[in-house]
Amino acid sequence: MIKRLHISNYAIIEELTLDFADGLSIITGETGAGKSIVLGALNLILGGRADTKTLFDDSQKCVIEGRFDIAAYDLKAFFAENDLDYDPELIIRREITPSGKSRAFVNDTPANLKVLQQLGAVLIDLHQQFDTLYINNSDFQLELLDALAGQGVAVTAYRADYQRLQAVRRKLNQLQEEQAQARREQEFLEFQVNELEQAALRPDEQEDLEGEQHRLSNAEEIKQITSGAFRYLTEDDESVTDRLLSISNKLMPLAAGDPKLREITDRFESIRLELEEVSSDLEAFGEDTDISPERLEEVEERLNVIYRLQTKHSVKTVAELIAIYTDLSGRLDHFSDLDGQINKLEKEREKLLADLQRQGLILRKERERIAPNFGKQVQTQLSDLSMPNAQLKVDFTPLPQPGPHGLDEVRFLFSANKGGKLQAIKDAASGGEMSRLALVTKSLVASAMELPTLIFDEIDAGVSGDVAQRMGRILTDLSKHHQVVVITHSPQVASRAHRHYFVYKTDKSDADRTITRVRELDRDERVRAIATMLSQNPPSESALKNAKELIEAV
Repeated sequence: MIKRLHISNYAIIEELTLDFADGLSIITGETGAGKSIVLGALNLILGGRADTKTLFDDSQKCVIEGRFDIAAYDLKAFFAENDLDYDPELIIRREITPSGKSRAFVNDTPANLKVLQQLGAVLIDLHQQFDTLYINNSDFQLELLDALAGQGVAVTAYRADYQRLQAVRRKLNQLQEEQAQARREQEFLEFQVNELEQAALRPDEQEDLEGEQHRLSNAEEIKQITSGAFRYLTEDDESVTDRLLSISNKLMPLAAGDPKLREITDRFESIRLELEEVSSDLEAFGEDTDISPERLEEVEERLNVIYRLQTKHSVKTVAELIAIYTDLSGRLDHFSDLDGQINKLEKEREKLLADLQRQGLILRKERERIAPNFGKQVQTQLSDLSMPNAQLKVDFTPLPQPGPHGLDEVRFLFSANKGGKLQAIKDAASGGEMSRLALVTKSLVASAMELPTLIFDEIDAGVSGDVAQRMGRILTDLSKHHQVVVITHSPQVASRAHRHYFVYKTDKSDADRTITRVRELDRDERVRAIATMLSQNPPSESALKNAKELIEAV
């Protein structure tokens, strides 16, 4: 609820403070005194558009500050989401500088207009906004019916399941998009994996094959050279090994008595033996070397496979190809896992749809039960407000699948005149008719649902006498459950006030200009103000008597 509104340097208001309380607060005053200007200032702290033309003194900044008790509004999450300090007493301040710069603060923290507008929608319901924000809004119409049917818990459960369904749908769409992309990639990945799998690569294979290829490519020359070397070293007459053996035999006896010569002889003998071994190895290598064009072709084909795969994957070793194979195989396994996740989510989606269908049928039944009586109540109260032929019907249109609020689209259809066609409210009601319909619907749900502070600007325009009296009773009943502020020209409505504020103009003592002031009236002042509304200024004795009777009758 709003507790205080302070306005400084706005329009014809130099400085003004209004303290509000629970119940019904009435604001009266002469036409042009500035009542609507007060609402204009209030609208600024609710996120309205700022204009430097509204500055009282264009050399000073305009400051508008509202204090609200928000302990019952459950707004802690909203404050956290917007990085604002939460306090049960909320202070919203709006400043407009002479240069046209506008700044907004929530509990002394800078805030943008979007935040103010979101807060404003929760805190204040201005009558001028009601036709677009509430009574014509399908969501509000549903909320109204559900409040009257007392199925808030069921609605909360349905909406929670619907939100889960939407989350499942979003995740399912994401995975299905991944799957579609995977399908496009999968064939290529499978081809790559199969190609690497069929290659059956071994870590040291390339080095062995390249060695074998070299031997096979040079087999004839290897045989020729190794064979010649073997003959030269071992088989020919006076071969190298024979000559070395002869020298060794001659050195041995001499070396026996000479340590230094024995060392040299030992080294010589070691070389000779090594040369004999090398000769044998050359012979064996030559004999083991096959001249095989068929095997050479096989080796080169195998190497070509390896080289082609290395080029394709931009690597240089078989080990790197094996690592790529492992990675690609893992990605294919992930694609298989996607199928499982999608299947699981599809089952969850179907279960949620079934649950929503079941819950939605319960919501529909309760809404259809309450709707006819609600329509009759609206018609009865509108008849009391001089709209005897008004009709309101709740129209249900089934949805093809569960929606965010149930299984139906719900619309209020309205006709103000006898024999009139039932239409959407915005197409069927005039401004005055809309005002009365707004008041009636709000009064019917006042005790059943949470509504913000309700501010009505001349909702009683065009009505008087007994109709105004009935409208005053409705406003009084409404104020039992909500804070209600009414700007009115109706004495019958004004007589219902718990607090009565009077807006008036006065000349500023130190300047040649008019300013707006507001004061709260005591009982005697209220009698005089209402009597003036009933007759003239100054009021007649009969008007004063009538005013007292109106106040005492409340």
